[in-house]
Amino acid sequence: MGRLLKWLFYLLVLGALALTAYAYVGPYFGADFTPPQTERRLPVTLDAD
Repeated sequence: MGRLLKWLFYLLVLGALALTAYAYVGPYFGADFTPPQTERRLPVTLDAD
């Protein structure tokens, strides 16, 4: 059981490192992580007495 937990921990650390590397290196390979920029205007009604 200890071996399994150790390997799961190693896999988790490796996955976190791979995700971090992809976040930093991804834009150089064409991955765009920015959300679409659109302007939204919504009317707001204030109910002040």
